Order: sequence, then C-alpha cells, then structure tokens
Amino acid sequence: MTGLIDQLLNAPGWLVLVVTGLAVFAEDALFVGFVVPGETVAVLAGVAAERGQTSLAAAMAVVVAAAVAGDSVGYEVGKHLGQRLMRIRPLVHRQRRIRQAQDYLARRGAPAVFLGRWTAFFRAVMPALAGTARMPYGRFLAFNALGGLTWGVAVVTVGYLAGASYARVEHTFGRYAALAVAGIVLVAVAVIAIRRHRSDTRDPADHGCAEPPSA
Repeated sequence: MTGLIDQLLNAPGWLVLVVTGLAVFAEDALFVGFVVPGETVAVLAGVAAERGQTSLAAAMAVVVAAAVAGDSVGYEVGKHLGQRLMRIRPLVHRQRRIRQAQDYLARRGAPAVFLGRWTAFFRAVMPALAGTARMPYGRFLAFNALGGLTWGVAVVTVGYLAGASYARVEHTFGRYAALAVAGIVLVAVAVIAIRRHRSDTRDPADHGCAEPPSA
C-alpha cells in the first residue's frame, strides 16, 4: 500500500489522472472492485491535487466521468450477458451478497443505483444487475450520474483534505513519517472494505442502506 502511495504521489499529474480514471472505471465496468482499489486511488488523486501535481477540478472531473462511464459499461454488460455473469469467478462465491443486491434493487428500484455507489460490493455489481433487470437506461443514467457526481466529489475532497494533513506531517516529521501515517490510514480503509466484502451474512442494512422502519 505504501508503494502505491509513494508512486502516485511522485508521478506526473497527467499520469495520476490516467491511473485514477482507469482504476475507477475498471472497478465498475469490469467487476474488479474486489481487487482494484478504485476508491483508494480516487482518494490519492485528491491528495495529489493538494500537493499541486494536478488541479482539484481535474481530479474530480476524471473520477466522476470514470465512475459514470464505468457504471454505464457495467449496465450494458449486464443487459447483454444477463445471468451468465453470475457464473464468473469473482461472483460465484458471493451468491448470497448477489441475492441481497438483487433484492435491494427490486425493492428500491433506480435509487438503489445511487445508494449502491456508496458500498464497495454494491458499487461493483449494481450496474450489471440493473442491466440484467432491464431497468430503463434513462432512469439508470439519471441515478448513476447523481451517484457518480456526489461520490466522486466526496472521495476526492476527502483526499484533498487528507493531503493537507499529510503536508503538515511531512513538514514537521519528514517525508517517510508522512508516508507511514498515510499508509496506516489507507490500510485501515482497505481492511474495512475487505471486511465488508467478506461479510456475506450481513444484510444491506449493515451498510447504511436499510429500509426505513415502518410506522
């Protein structure tokens, strides 16, 4: 993890944007959110913006565009491949989570596309499930764009604010101490994400996506 931080925080601005865009796009379009840290890379793009490697506006634009485009590709893949997707290796051992996502999509409809953007597993599979369910693309795109915009701005902003803290630590204690602190924070984020991926027995309510209690 610290190697990833070190490489991105020393890369040219254009390369930071390219890597960020590819990681965020692949996370959703290619169902590799289980192994590609799209959210982590997006946060690092915000850190890079604070350090002056690229502009904050450019980092946000790339993350939002890649998120919306990746979800749209995932939707088309689900629409054309349907249930055959459920047999691919990354998903075959996550059928309980898939059923939870399908049930959540059935109950919530298009808003599930927006809400799913905020949970790692749902972010990876919800676009394809929406395509498989033949959700009208116009409705999907509206909630996809809203989710991509709010999520992209939020995660890049988190990275930008974290970058300011990184700069203060680096100035006081040195570059390697700052990298160590950033690495600890990102490892903690990764561990939380991995635990969410593996918590097959959890209900979507555990991820903040629960139905409101009935009156």
